[in-house]
Amino acid sequence: MQGHDQIGPQRYRESFGRYYDDFNIGDVYEHRPGRTITESDNTWFTLLTMNTHPLHFDKVYAAKSEFKQPLVNSCLTLSMVVGMSVSDISQKAIGNLGWNDIKLTAPVFVGDTIYAESEVLAKRESASRPGQGLVTVRTIGKKGDGTPFMSFERTALIAKRGHGIED
Repeated sequence: MQGHDQIGPQRYRESFGRYYDDFNIGDVYEHRPGRTITESDNTWFTLLTMNTHPLHFDKVYAAKSEFKQPLVNSCLTLSMVVGMSVSDISQKAIGNLGWNDIKLTAPVFVGDTIYAESEVLAKRESASRPGQGLVTVRTIGKKGDGTPFMSFERTALIAKRGHGIED
């Protein structure tokens, strides 16, 4: 878990994340801090990823849409929500094994502050990798007013205590 490991006399190293052993099915982790999305975030991400849909960066075009304003690129919100969850879910992961059932349930706009939380759905020891296990979580992205805007399931391969890179 997050904290500090003593690595010598009066010497400590900050430690983030959970080992496989620290996960319990049904636990819910509220990820903090949240993030207020700016126009620059949305414009740069959209153009960087070569998404040419004007709904993300053309205010005149977006004003004619049902939303009346530009939408934040959903790949940006997905990236932010996953990023928010790293210190709780995958900081000690060997790798992500997949994302499933991604749902976009509400629009996100510039100026919205988003948060995330994850529930542990399943865990099992790896049959082929001693010292590691698989953890599956459902993560929900929520706006500052509590409105869910995204959900997905993610499975990661995570080291057991004593078998991580830092151990």
